[in-house]
Amino acid sequence: EFMRNPCVDAGLIPPLVQLLNCKDQEVLLQTGRALGNICYDSHTLQSQLINMGVIPTLVKLLGIHCQNAALTEMCLVAFGNLAELESSKEQFAYTNIAEELVKLFKKQIEHDKKEMIFEVLAPLAENDVIKLQLVEAGLVECLLEIVQKTVDSDKEDDIAELKTASDLMVLLLLGGKYNESMQKLFEGGKGSVFQRVLSWIPSNSHQLQLAGALAIANFARNDGNCIHMVDNGIVQKLTDLLDRHVEDGNVTVQHAALSALRNLAIPVVNKAKMLSAGVAEAVLKFLRSEMPPVQFKLLGTLRMLIDAQAEAAEQLGKNVKLVERLVEWCEAKDHAGVMGESNRLLSALIRHSKSKDVIRTIVQSGGIKHLVTMATSEHVIMQNEALVALALIAALELVTAEKDLEHAQLIQILHRLLSDDRSAPEIKYNSMVLICALIGSGEYSGE
Repeated sequence: EFMRNPCVDAGLIPPLVQLLNCKDQEVLLQTGRALGNICYDSHTLQSQLINMGVIPTLVKLLGIHCQNAALTEMCLVAFGNLAELESSKEQFAYTNIAEELVKLFKKQIEHDKKEMIFEVLAPLAENDVIKLQLVEAGLVECLLEIVQKTVDSDKEDDIAELKTASDLMVLLLLGGKYNESMQKLFEGGKGSVFQRVLSWIPSNSHQLQLAGALAIANFARNDGNCIHMVDNGIVQKLTDLLDRHVEDGNVTVQHAALSALRNLAIPVVNKAKMLSAGVAEAVLKFLRSEMPPVQFKLLGTLRMLIDAQAEAAEQLGKNVKLVERLVEWCEAKDHAGVMGESNRLLSALIRHSKSKDVIRTIVQSGGIKHLVTMATSEHVIMQNEALVALALIAALELVTAEKDLEHAQLIQILHRLLSDDRSAPEIKYNSMVLICALIGSGEYSGE
């Protein structure tokens, strides 16, 4: 430790980097170790190495000396340290690192060696360019093979390997701007990788159920994929999976399956099909959940499902247990996401059902004050949703809601929104629509 700075001050790094071009394997090994020790745990020095072009040199060494176990290990340790730095990813992307790592991975039998390669692959797979290179180099096939070999094993090493392989698989599907790696593996829903991932969902391994559901959630970030999957029976697989996790279920699996259903419900053509398949009922079984991540996804899934689905919105809006739970979650100050989604679903039930019964249920459950508060949200979209819901209340069922609107100081809030220069034009417009509805009723004309 104390010798590091003197080594740097003496200008040792540049000549050591030069030595990496040497042919002698022992010199290469000791040079790599020396550089590793000097730069260990120092992002500044590691960045210096990157700027001196050490990455392409090391990748070349890995290709040339892949038979030398000690040199290979030295390169992997170096890659593991450097790959954590964002600036390294660009340089790695211009090398054939993906090809070399996959080639090396295929040869490994020992768990420890595979683990070392995994530790390099995980940070590299976060980069979209390298992700696609890894897919093209055949990493997915290697991962699927590991899953197949380890899925029924109860050995600690195998369980760890199964987790790492399936997690990495999901990471490869988490595409960037163009989702290239994900689309390459989906292959129009006919790809062998996609089919294999589907088989994980009914598996008895929680790890595979989780990876399968997360993979579907990732495939479902494209409308075409969503429509294809719903038409080919994915909903039943996911609702069956949720059913297995209702009582004392695995929270991460619940969260992943709900994420997948939420994404699948985004395309308009899928909503009615998913409602017919009983998705709303399957999701409502988790109303009792005390886990905020599950609550958040549950709310998002229901909100997506009822968008422009009047009948479903009315049915859910008259469900007293659901509405009471929403009102309770509207006060979940420790969980902003859950609070926001509860408010949005409350508003959506009114906006999409336009039903007096739904409004009465929400009034009786104490939800009106939350809609009024939502009109002051910092998010314009939420303000708008609240104002439209409140205008419907004023037009359809003002008598029932009048007292609650008064207690929530609706008129004062509208006054504030209209006189605030920072209010968006659509906020002012919807505030005026609401005021017209209130005046039209005759109840508020004096105010």
